[in-house]
Amino acid sequence: MKIFVTGGTGFIGKKLTKALIDKGHKLYILTRSKIGKTDSESITYIEGNPIYPGNWQNFIKECDLVVNLVGETIGQRWNEEVKKRIRESRVVATRNIVEALPSKKNFTLISTSAVGYYGFHDDEIIDESFPPGNDFLASVAKDWESEALKAKEKGARVIITRFGLVIGEGGGILEKLIPIFKMYAGGPIGNGKQWFSWIYIDDLIKAYLYILDSQELEGPFNITSPNPVRNKDFSKALAEALGVFAIFPIPKFAVRLALGEFAEYSIRGQRVIPKRLLDLGFKFDVPHISEALKKVLK
Repeated sequence: MKIFVTGGTGFIGKKLTKALIDKGHKLYILTRSKIGKTDSESITYIEGNPIYPGNWQNFIKECDLVVNLVGETIGQRWNEEVKKRIRESRVVATRNIVEALPSKKNFTLISTSAVGYYGFHDDEIIDESFPPGNDFLASVAKDWESEALKAKEKGARVIITRFGLVIGEGGGILEKLIPIFKMYAGGPIGNGKQWFSWIYIDDLIKAYLYILDSQELEGPFNITSPNPVRNKDFSKALAEALGVFAIFPIPKFAVRLALGEFAEYSIRGQRVIPKRLLDLGFKFDVPHISEALKKVLK
């Protein structure tokens, strides 16, 4: 199968593209610069920026599947310019991808979203049937998914993957947290009761391939562990895995001072479960946070 990939050189993209190549697929990977990248029998790098229409769109027409992983990182202090980049890198880029799709049968678009789609629900258990929230990230995710779903008008099968926070080596949230915890500056935020919805990266890749291989599946899927944890339990598990102490809570005001608006997503959290995957009988290899952290830090 020929697959067009955006975000294929990132933290998740590198793992996923390797898995797709191992299954014998031919990949076209969109990148802003080809410097330092070499084409191979399995990979052709295409230079372009998905926010802007360009020649890169022509390669989509040669493919059977688009994997859309593109998106500006949300893990930074927000201002209006950053929020604009976060939105455009998801919404506008996905619009340009869909506009390039061929109108043919058996085409699939699998487009990334996030559990931020649901907004904040405190202790309520959230599955794929829940409506979108009304905060900034929820509005971005809603518009992001709306653009992807327009591919159905061209006859494509559309899959939406709503990620939790990804636990893995070499990137994601741990890249930021590990240095803080090693300096004994980490700990639960506030009372630590807010929920943390996460996914181990190998289970994420496994879920991706499972959904892609099941031709009858479409629509939204929560790509999260079936066992979300409270912030205090996550902090304890990370500290134990690192062999450090993390007993002192971080005041909410300090997090807000450091992160601004983005801080609310650490302070409040969400309790999301992958109901559709569980109903299908999908088996998670690493369903518990302590095991995931030990694997990453081994």
